[in-house]
Amino acid sequence: MDAGYLVLPELFTATEVGRLRDAAEQVHAEVVSAAESGQTKVTIWPDGHRLEEIRGTTIHWEPDASGKAVRSLAPVAHLHPALIALWTEPRLTKPMAELIGKQVGPFVSKLNFKRAGVGSEFAWHQDFPYWYCCAGDAAYEIATAIVMLDDNTTSNGAMTLVPGSQRNGPAPRDPRDPTGLLVDPSTVDPATTVTVTAPAGSVLMFPGLMVHRSAPNRTASDRRSLLYCFQPAGRPELSALTYDAEKLRNLP
Repeated sequence: MDAGYLVLPELFTATEVGRLRDAAEQVHAEVVSAAESGQTKVTIWPDGHRLEEIRGTTIHWEPDASGKAVRSLAPVAHLHPALIALWTEPRLTKPMAELIGKQVGPFVSKLNFKRAGVGSEFAWHQDFPYWYCCAGDAAYEIATAIVMLDDNTTSNGAMTLVPGSQRNGPAPRDPRDPTGLLVDPSTVDPATTVTVTAPAGSVLMFPGLMVHRSAPNRTASDRRSLLYCFQPAGRPELSALTYDAEKLRNLP
């Protein structure tokens, strides 16, 4: 895995994927209903994105969709037994332990929707800076497993990586980004990138320092993904930590 990432094609069967899709849509319906009928804690990020906290999860709304469309939910595993079970699924934990180099436990789970026609771009970034602002140096040992609930294609916004970028540490950040978290796109050479296309049920794994992005979904079908971020076992999960933007000053 010199490139820094691992693709496991069709790791989950069609039946398993169907159950996970059902769980994802059930969670989505319940969380959105709760948000519409109950009091939420609203946060507006410096880039204008709106987040609402309800039922122990945070709804990240699509910033430019007409009407309300969910971009992501996090954390999410605690909201359905089928999602909780993935934390101890050997098909995920074994390769993750090899990637991290230690026995693994949960850090945070996330559900990305990229709904048909409105799923927005995730600009060039590393997961690491956000995690560093919460977990400090422990962020170096966090990695993500993406379970693809739908076919990933170039048309519906499949993940694009910069193989080997994890070896260079924190990447230069975009001076125009008000959050201070995005990678400077001028430092990414398109000739070095790889777009990971794979059928539903496949899994993509990579460390937090991997530079990556995903394009918008302008197709007529959803592209949903479950993201499980693992860390060495026994460490506090993201929900127990506090985000401190001042830590960005400590990064190169």
